[in-house]
Amino acid sequence: MSLGRSMARLVPFGLLVFTIVSLSLRILSEEGLPRYRKLRAQLTHMRDENVALEKRIQKLNREVKALTHDPEAVERIARDELGLLRDGELLFQFSEEDGSFLTSGSAIR
Repeated sequence: MSLGRSMARLVPFGLLVFTIVSLSLRILSEEGLPRYRKLRAQLTHMRDENVALEKRIQKLNREVKALTHDPEAVERIARDELGLLRDGELLFQFSEEDGSFLTSGSAIR
């Protein structure tokens, strides 16, 4: 009987040792802790990128609102990005390279 009792006591201990060893191997495997850390870094990167995109969306929404409601904003875009002028205005472009400047399409020194 004593052999049966000692075996009965060893079975839970053996299961405990097996569980600890297999769990440790699973955590340290390629699919365990290293994968968790990589996924965690990706999650942080994606959250940072989402914050940056949210800020960009807010900025673009403000620009759209300004362009639909503010004539000065429309004029600023027309002048800065499209190079448009009002009637009677002259555009002077200065060249840093040779010291000349352009007006009405012809070079002046």
